[in-house]
Amino acid sequence: MDRIEKVLVANRGEIAVRIIRALRELGRAAVAVYSTCDRGSEAVALADEAYCIGPPEPAKSYLNQPAILEVARRSGADAVHPGYGFLSENASFATACREAGLRFIGPDPETIDLMGNKLNARTLATAHGVPVVPGSDHPLDDPNEALAEARRIGFPIMIKAAAGGGGKGMRRVDCLADFSEACTRASSEARTAFGDGSVYLERFFPTPRHIEFQIVADHHGSFLHLFERECSIQRRHQKVIEETPSCALDPELRERMGEAALRIAKASNYKGVGTVEFLFERGDFHFLEMNTRLQVEHPITELTTGYDLVKAQILLCEGRRLEEVFPDPPRQYGHALECRIYAEDPRTYLPCPGRIRCLRVPDGPFVRNDSYASSGTEVPRHYDPLISKLAVWGRTRAEAIGRMQRALGEYVLTGISTNLPLHRAVLAHEAFKGGDYDTNFLARYQPLDHQPVPSGDAREAAHLAAALAVFRQDHAAPPPMTSVPTGNSHPGWKGYGFYERLR
Repeated sequence: MDRIEKVLVANRGEIAVRIIRALRELGRAAVAVYSTCDRGSEAVALADEAYCIGPPEPAKSYLNQPAILEVARRSGADAVHPGYGFLSENASFATACREAGLRFIGPDPETIDLMGNKLNARTLATAHGVPVVPGSDHPLDDPNEALAEARRIGFPIMIKAAAGGGGKGMRRVDCLADFSEACTRASSEARTAFGDGSVYLERFFPTPRHIEFQIVADHHGSFLHLFERECSIQRRHQKVIEETPSCALDPELRERMGEAALRIAKASNYKGVGTVEFLFERGDFHFLEMNTRLQVEHPITELTTGYDLVKAQILLCEGRRLEEVFPDPPRQYGHALECRIYAEDPRTYLPCPGRIRCLRVPDGPFVRNDSYASSGTEVPRHYDPLISKLAVWGRTRAEAIGRMQRALGEYVLTGISTNLPLHRAVLAHEAFKGGDYDTNFLARYQPLDHQPVPSGDAREAAHLAAALAVFRQDHAAPPPMTSVPTGNSHPGWKGYGFYERLR
């Protein structure tokens, strides 16, 4: 294939910034699209070109396929990178890109369609010897059939949307009396989110861990995996903290799960970067789903392998062979953690959009902050409230945890509520430090119940006091010139400069 010269980034927020930076490093042009409320965003400022595609509502902007394709035509883009969310796992959009002569930086639309349907994905996994969670094997539209299937599987049970994921259309049901209402609600939520109200049922595991494997494939039939990520700290079935490697896996289990992930990738004719997710409990693993896109939590894989996954997506889409993009056999070095910083109430998890008054992000060795925000940024109510992804690396898990605690302590954000207090509480919890946790960690331990979360006014006052102290330190008057050593070897102005460098 020919080299990609100009890429339209069909997304917003931190992932749009991340993709544009990768394109800049590769020497490729970047085209941003934005809704009216994102006009002043970091992605717009960084891109080579930027075009407005509509009002803030996602359906009229970031999900507006005709508007995005028209910008691709006007700008002369030869490829589209969908990021994650929005149109990233939309087979019809991938097909439309192909028909418009654009390269879609992701798998083929046929693969997206196959693996996007959770029941089809379960069938494929079973056919290739990968264990799946026991449950129904076809979509359930009829309430009476769903009730009969629930009786067969047994309670507790999980109701899931057949056409999508991300926690939408998902309900846990503990007894028969609650099933019908929960099924109706799950179906309605699935229809709103994915345009398809069909659901399926799975047995509920009481203490599962959520472990996923990063897979990569070229267009020439070669595959590899870049190890696992542990994603078990979740709220409302959505990830909050991720780490790699998982402290639940030994080398033999890691090899077995990685090999199972590659079997699924090969069976689906996968191309590009993707993720295979598993539920893990008491030494057994079961296929959960496949994400046919870049994951939110990809930075921790990059930190422990040294490979840039966004650049890999672009180069593989150009037709490069796997050995060109990954010239050395992948290895993991050290340990990495990621905390998703959301604009939300840390107890209720309800979104808290608004204007960031003051933002000071942590820095230092092996600290990475993927974000689009700065002081004065408006976090819109129309989109996911993710502000940034704070990631750290350490030689050991203990060192990585200590580094993350230090970084979280330096993170200052005022004007809106965030889940920073929740992250600090989880990182300090002995069960997390010991690696003894599962997807029920937050519900079981309620870590914020053991420490007060300051009110908005108190929190802002504390942050402003800290910022004022730093300002005063940075702008403190230097000592009198007579206190600086002077002499033939250090004239006064040189001594003063020496002092300034030491501050």
